[in-house]
Amino acid sequence: MRILVVEDDGETRDWIARGLEEEGYHVETADDGHEGLFMATQGAFDALVVDRMLPKLDGLGLVKALRAADLRSPIIMLTALIETPQRVEGLNAGADDYLGKPFAFTELVARLQALGRRPPLAAVQTTFEAGPLRLDVASRTVTRNGETMDLTPTEFRLLESLMRHAGKVVTRTMLLEQVWHFHFDPRTSVVETHMSRLRAKIDRGWNGSELIETVRGYGYRVRVDGVSE
Repeated sequence: MRILVVEDDGETRDWIARGLEEEGYHVETADDGHEGLFMATQGAFDALVVDRMLPKLDGLGLVKALRAADLRSPIIMLTALIETPQRVEGLNAGADDYLGKPFAFTELVARLQALGRRPPLAAVQTTFEAGPLRLDVASRTVTRNGETMDLTPTEFRLLESLMRHAGKVVTRTMLLEQVWHFHFDPRTSVVETHMSRLRAKIDRGWNGSELIETVRGYGYRVRVDGVSE
């Protein structure tokens, strides 16, 4: 398994690289964001370990650039910034996992192993359909009867969560975790507010044929028996 470690602190970088090599990984390193971007796009790495606070191009910018370049290798972001909004920012940028500093080396190895157990990308479903509604994760597009819906990134993630469970109820708690990465209830109307906006775009103007349903007391559901008008 080939790993690219992008870390500007020499002592930390050498410690990670040496430890991973002892675990049997093939490791290459970069000490700034620009070098990391070049190496990641030129070589085939099975996973990346990226520090958030990098010179020339910070970790968030690096991860966004890699995802924009369609690099799909798993990325673990390392940082001392571990508050919930900062973790959410890193994950939304395209990181697959987030590890706060200081960390135990054994935990880094365990997280790399967990990412390595994920199914190959070719086996990951990227399109979802429910009646006349179609969502394409790869192209970030949503259509209803072929008409493109203009959704915000949050609305897209919200609909994606519903479409991945089409025909089943998705609870408010599930949406908070999957869309906002909250593992607690912030006691706000964030779900309801964004759901209202999403439903206005998906269902408004379609002669009362609503595809997103409220299941009172439980959550929301996308109908799988929608009829194309």
